[in-house]
Amino acid sequence: MSVWAIGDLQGCYDVTQRLLEKIRFDPAQDTLWFAGDLVNRGGQSLETLRLVHSLRDHSVVVLGNHDLSLLAVGSRSEEEQRKVNPDLLRVVTAEDRDVLLDWLRMQKLVHADRELGWMMVHAGMAPKWTTQMAEKHAREVEQQLHGNGYRKLLRNMYGDKPIWAPNLTGYDRSRAIINFFTRMRYCTARGRIGIEDKGTPGTQEQGLYPWFEVPGRVERDLKVVCGHWSALGLTITQGVHAIDTGAVWGGKLTALQLDTDELRVVQVPGRDVPAPVAGARPAPRAPKPRPEGQQAAQAKPQPQAQPGGQPAGGETRTRGPRRRRGRGRGNGGGGAGSPPTAE
Repeated sequence: MSVWAIGDLQGCYDVTQRLLEKIRFDPAQDTLWFAGDLVNRGGQSLETLRLVHSLRDHSVVVLGNHDLSLLAVGSRSEEEQRKVNPDLLRVVTAEDRDVLLDWLRMQKLVHADRELGWMMVHAGMAPKWTTQMAEKHAREVEQQLHGNGYRKLLRNMYGDKPIWAPNLTGYDRSRAIINFFTRMRYCTARGRIGIEDKGTPGTQEQGLYPWFEVPGRVERDLKVVCGHWSALGLTITQGVHAIDTGAVWGGKLTALQLDTDELRVVQVPGRDVPAPVAGARPAPRAPKPRPEGQQAAQAKPQPQAQPGGQPAGGETRTRGPRRRRGRGRGNGGGGAGSPPTAE
């Protein structure tokens, strides 16, 4: 039995199928962890959602910001739905839309497996939240999503404020929790999220830190796998394994095997992206180097040839991150892991 975590699919159905073939996924014995953002931008969101739904007995899904946006669109009037992009419109007008959206709404914000030693979230967690606190806050929102009042939550979840505080109530509290789990990349030591900062570390506003490097953060008892931040590339640092490698932007789709002492990384090329046009978002850049003691381990697998000479994405192995502290850091869940080596 193998357990694989897979980065943001974002409606890249063909790419997803290639990755499942490459890891030789066997639903009779393997389990998939999907790190959220199953849909949007890839042009095949309906097919992708149907695929993951068909694997529901053999997989775990955490919700990403694009998944929540799809649920919000699906809860609106038909007139409002017609205004969304064609990729999501195909989902909300499909014959099986109710089956797909009802299933998606029942998914988690956080998944933890203590026996395996891993937890999964789409974007990140508040610096002061332990694993148990993260699970507790996730359940607060999940109960609303799973209940009859979910439409009100979906209407009130948008916004960058307020800053998290334990005494928040109502939709302000739910919104702050959702923003941590599905939108965060950077935040301050007090937990203010830098929503507009999306680039690589070193480009952010002063006072903001990557969420997994905030001074004074808690040390969690589980390793974390997440997606969302494609500009990071494949990054292993501080006990965090970021695996959104920009498949939808022409990067790669990444699978990380979780049930082995030696981390195994498998990748396939992402979606074919046309030449850039004015206003188009470029493929994610490699992170800029940071000072010693602050640099995350960047995994850069090299493409390999499959049997028959067909090119494929890279496959790498690396031992799990050693538990050490980088200089100039607060408490953290282990230091950067050894750079992966190509098989």
